[in-house]
Order: sequence, then C-alpha cells, then structure tokens
Amino acid sequence: MSILSASLPSESSPPNRRRRWLQNKFIGAGAATLVTLTDCLSGGLTGLGKRPDADRRRRMERSPLWRDGKFRNPQPLWTDYAKGTRAALRSVPHSRPAQPVPIVRVDPARFNVAPDSGLRITWLGHSTTLIEIDGFRVLTDPVWGGRVSPVDWVGGQRWYEPPLRLADLPAVDVVVISHDHYDHLDHRTIAALKNRRTTFIVPLGVGAHLAFWGVPEERIVELDWWETKRVVGLEITSTPARHASGRGLFDKDLTLWSGYALVGPKHRVYFSGDTGMQDAFAEIARRLGPFDATLIEIGAYNANWPDWHIGPEQAVTAHSVVQGRVLIPIHWGLFNLAPHSWTEPIERVLAAATHSGVSVATPRPGESVEPGKSLVTKRWWPDVPWSPADETPIVSTRSGVPSAATSHPRQ
Repeated sequence: MSILSASLPSESSPPNRRRRWLQNKFIGAGAATLVTLTDCLSGGLTGLGKRPDADRRRRMERSPLWRDGKFRNPQPLWTDYAKGTRAALRSVPHSRPAQPVPIVRVDPARFNVAPDSGLRITWLGHSTTLIEIDGFRVLTDPVWGGRVSPVDWVGGQRWYEPPLRLADLPAVDVVVISHDHYDHLDHRTIAALKNRRTTFIVPLGVGAHLAFWGVPEERIVELDWWETKRVVGLEITSTPARHASGRGLFDKDLTLWSGYALVGPKHRVYFSGDTGMQDAFAEIARRLGPFDATLIEIGAYNANWPDWHIGPEQAVTAHSVVQGRVLIPIHWGLFNLAPHSWTEPIERVLAAATHSGVSVATPRPGESVEPGKSLVTKRWWPDVPWSPADETPIVSTRSGVPSAATSHPRQ
C-alpha cells in the first residue's frame, strides 16, 4: 500500500526507541512528500516516472474505463482512511522475519534445460516470477531494487537479496507489468533491462514511465483490458483487476492496472497482479481458462482497505472461480506493506485451501514449480503467531462472488 510501510516497535520496546521510530516515520513521510512536490515543480526525480504524453492520453481516453479524467474500477474501492492509518501505525508482532529467510540461490544453468512438462514457474519474491511456458519466457513485475520507493534512502526495504542476480537472468521474451506502484514497477530494474531484446507489455499509460527510463518505444506494448498481444506463439491478454495506480501525490489512477492471461500452445497461466475480489473472475475463466497455474496475490491486506488486496481466503476463492489447477501464492514474503505478521498470508491460504480442496504450491524464494509434474509443498517459514480468518476476515465490498473461505480458524 505505501512506500513507507513499517511496523511500530512493540509496546515493550524502550520509550526512546519508539520515539525515534515515530520521528523517522514522520521524517520519511515528509521527505517523500517533499520529493514528490519537488518533482512536480522541477520534473527532476527519475524514479517517479513520467505522465503520459498527448498521444498516449488520447488512447487512454478512448478506454471504457476512463471517466472524468482518470481510470475507474467497475466496482469501486472502499477505504476507511482514518482506521487504516491507525492500523498502519499499530504494533504488529512478527511483521518481519526474525531470522534470515531460507531462499534458494538460483544457478542460471537451471534455465539451460527446458522443463519436461513444458511449464515451469520460478518465484523470485513478492510478485516477481519467471514463467517458462511452451518454450517462451515471461517475467512478471520485475523488482530487483532494494526499496519500494523512487529513491534509495527511504521506503520499504526488502528482506533478502534477489535469489537470481539480474545479470544472470536468462533471455526473456516478454516482461509483463501489472501496474505502476513501486513494489511492481521498479525503475532501477527497468533501467537495467532496457537494452535487452524483450517486449514490455503494460497497462494503458504505464509505457510513459518505461520510455522515460530508456526503453525503446517499439518494444513497449500498452493494453486495455481484454486486449491481446501475440508474441510469436504466445498470446498475452490483459485481464480486469480491481486496484489503483500512481507513484506520487497527484497522479492517482492516471494509468491503468491489470492482470494477465498467458496462453501458449499447450499451457495457460493466470497472473492476477494486485486486485480485490471482483465479478470479472468468472468472465476471465469463460474467455481464457482453465489455467494450469494461477499466480494470485495473497498479502498486504487489511479490513480497512478490503478492495485493494484480495486477501488469503478470497485468493483461494478466485483461484477456483478462474478455474485454476494449482495456486502459486505471490505478493508476500519480501516486504512489510500491511499490518499483519509476515507468515499470516500463506498460513491462511493453506487453511482455506485445505477446506476447499485446492492444490497450493509453496516454493521458497528462488525455487521452481512444475505444476504438471511435481509440486513444492514444504513449509519452509517459521511457526509464529498469526491471526486467522475468523478473527480478522478480509471480505471485499460490492462483489457478487461468494467466498466460501472467510471463517476458517487456525489449522
């Protein structure tokens, strides 16, 4: 949700530590505001990106999602800002790992041999995955930077180094980006990828950021929902998502957000991007499913913003609605972006999946999954306290999709 997300020290922390934390919090917030205002006045900060030019704007305005000067969700987002702010400042035990996360260092030689099944998905942390599908490679929401921020000195910091060095990333056919929030669109990573011979597929308006950072226009493809780009033998369709966009104080929803369906000759993969529960899941299944694997976000949720992020139980429901065979949870385990313990998203997903009979893969960061061949189901995270769904349910508003997984206690 925020580039400044962090957990307040516990009530038992020394008063001086809590005072320093609050001072740093407000200094950081003030610095981010100053950075944004400076950019608005001088256009000088690269990491904020750039607004769409007139040509892009004309195409954006033709979208059925564009109304009154910005993009709008068919199902609006509800937010209790007052309670949400208090929740963000509340102390949450175990909001970050106490010990190093047991990642798998990726030997780039792994990608020299194609997967036997034709489909292999390597989770690199948060929403960054490398998908090998029917001979093609697709990279989702690549974030190799150290912070979810336009600058290097403030913002949520990652908990571990990338399992695969960016220099060791194999040739990629397509990079897909779901939206322009900092934990999904990292200017440092894009700048490092700009000279690769790859196609960048992004929602409407987001291409302006990429072009500003040096990606050639001829390798940028902007899609509206339900539009499809064919890259050799792989079809990539932009799918609806219920979320928002923006990188500064004054550009909210001036670019689009989306998920993607990857349809190859033999396999299909659904990547949700960031989304709340939405009625469009059934239409995604009808048009583009069933899917061999779904990559659905499960973390960074709160009852005070239930439409921004789908939450664990509704993620399991969405997986079933889009007709997925194997759920690979993403958007967790790398950044502290919401007031819940860091293992809670995956614990609640497994509880809901057990109740619903859904197959879930649980790879460590850097580990690969072949959905048609073998699943990774080992519990590699520590056993720490977490809040189950019956205590803190996440239920999106204005959704006609019934969720059968919002009341499961801890298993």
